[in-house]
Amino acid sequence: MGNRAGERLDCFKCRHFYVTWDEFFPRGCKALSFKSRELPSAVVLKSSGLDCQMYEPRDKKSKKST
Repeated sequence: MGNRAGERLDCFKCRHFYVTWDEFFPRGCKALSFKSRELPSAVVLKSSGLDCQMYEPRDKKSKKST
Protein backbone atom coordinates (compact mmCIF):
# COMPACT_ATOMS: atom_id res chain seq x y z
CA MET A 1 0.00 0.00 0.00
CA GLY A 2 1.66 3.32 0.81
CA ASN A 3 3.84 5.32 -1.50
CA ARG A 4 7.40 6.51 -1.89
CA ALA A 5 8.58 9.39 0.28
CA GLY A 6 7.54 12.77 -1.14
CA GLU A 7 5.15 11.19 -3.65
CA ARG A 8 1.46 12.16 -3.39
CA LEU A 9 -1.25 9.56 -3.72
CA ASP A 10 -3.36 9.96 -6.85
CA CYS A 11 -7.00 9.28 -5.98
CA PHE A 12 -7.85 9.11 -9.67
CA LYS A 13 -5.79 5.92 -9.83
CA CYS A 14 -7.38 4.39 -6.69
CA ARG A 15 -10.05 1.71 -6.99
CA HIS A 16 -12.09 3.34 -4.19
CA PHE A 17 -12.33 6.82 -5.74
CA TYR A 18 -15.51 7.95 -7.47
CA VAL A 19 -17.06 11.13 -8.83
CA THR A 20 -20.36 12.03 -7.16
CA TRP A 21 -23.48 13.81 -8.42
CA ASP A 22 -23.18 16.35 -5.58
CA GLU A 23 -21.88 19.69 -6.89
CA PHE A 24 -20.72 20.69 -3.38
CA PHE A 25 -18.94 17.39 -2.69
CA PRO A 26 -17.88 16.09 -6.12
CA ARG A 27 -15.26 13.54 -5.03
CA GLY A 28 -15.78 10.45 -2.94
CA CYS A 29 -14.07 7.47 -1.37
CA LYS A 30 -15.99 4.19 -1.20
CA ALA A 31 -13.51 2.62 1.25
CA LEU A 32 -13.85 5.42 3.81
CA SER A 33 -17.48 6.26 2.95
CA PHE A 34 -17.24 10.01 2.53
CA LYS A 35 -17.58 12.76 -0.08
CA SER A 36 -15.52 15.95 -0.25
CA ARG A 37 -14.62 19.01 -2.32
CA GLU A 38 -10.96 18.01 -2.14
CA LEU A 39 -9.37 14.75 -3.18
CA PRO A 40 -10.03 12.18 -0.46
CA SER A 41 -6.30 11.52 0.02
CA ALA A 42 -5.77 15.23 0.78
CA VAL A 43 -8.58 15.18 3.37
CA VAL A 44 -7.10 12.10 5.04
CA LEU A 45 -3.62 13.63 5.12
CA LYS A 46 -4.93 16.93 6.48
CA SER A 47 -7.04 15.32 9.21
CA SER A 48 -4.73 12.51 10.33
CA GLY A 49 -1.26 13.59 9.24
CA LEU A 50 -0.86 10.23 7.49
CA ASP A 51 -1.15 9.10 3.89
CA CYS A 52 -4.36 7.25 3.08
CA GLN A 53 -4.05 3.64 4.22
CA MET A 54 -6.91 2.47 1.99
CA TYR A 55 -5.26 3.34 -1.35
CA GLU A 56 -5.38 0.48 -3.85
CA PRO A 57 -4.42 0.89 -7.51
CA ARG A 58 -7.25 0.39 -10.00
CA ASP A 59 -7.34 -2.76 -12.06
CA LYS A 60 -5.52 -1.77 -15.25
CA LYS A 61 -7.66 -4.10 -17.38
CA SER A 62 -10.89 -2.23 -16.70
CA LYS A 63 -11.75 1.46 -16.54
CA LYS A 64 -14.90 0.74 -14.53
CA SER A 65 -14.39 0.64 -10.76
CA THR A 66 -16.22 -1.76 -8.49
